[in-house]
This record gives sequence, structure tokens and C-alpha cells, in this order.
Amino acid sequence: MNEISVQELKRMREGNLPFQLIDLREPYEAERCSIGGTLIPMGDILERSNELRRDIPVVMHCKSGNRGAAVVQALSSRYGFTNLVNLKGGIEAWSADVDPAISCE
Repeated sequence: MNEISVQELKRMREGNLPFQLIDLREPYEAERCSIGGTLIPMGDILERSNELRRDIPVVMHCKSGNRGAAVVQALSSRYGFTNLVNLKGGIEAWSADVDPAISCE
């Protein structure tokens, strides 16, 4: 499984490295809290897979990392994506380890 830690994502942001961030949560979840990125709910990802870049890393995130892991696995095996990574622990890990000001409760 291709995963990155929240610390790795933070380094990517701080280093202005090219990547695409996809939020797989539902709109009501994203309204509560967000770390940015394009909102494509998990249920819509297959029909919107044309919005995913193939030339740079694409970081998938959700609340805990479970949806992200499932989407990375499905898109990689079914559609041949080789650049997808899951944000391990999702936005909960980001809140705990990077930015405690983000609260999704």
C-alpha cells in the first residue's frame, strides 16, 4: 500500500513540491474541517477519476485513512494509476500531529 505520513505531506507543502490533494469525505464532513484539496466524495471517485492527475503524486485523504486506502487500491488495480498515495491516519492524524487547531468534531 502506498501511504505517506502527515509529516511527509507537511514537508511536501512546505517544500512547494507538486502534488494533488483529494478529499474523499462527504461535503458535510468537509464543511466541519478541511486541510484543503479537491473534494471528490468516495462514492463519486470512479466517475470523476478523469480529474486525477497522472503526472504528479495524488494524495488521497479522508477522516481516518480507511477510505483513502480503499480508493488508492481500487484505482491502482482497476485503472492503472501508479501515482496515488493514501494519507495515513487521514485528517484525524493531521489534527493530532500537525495542526491541533483543526478539529472535525
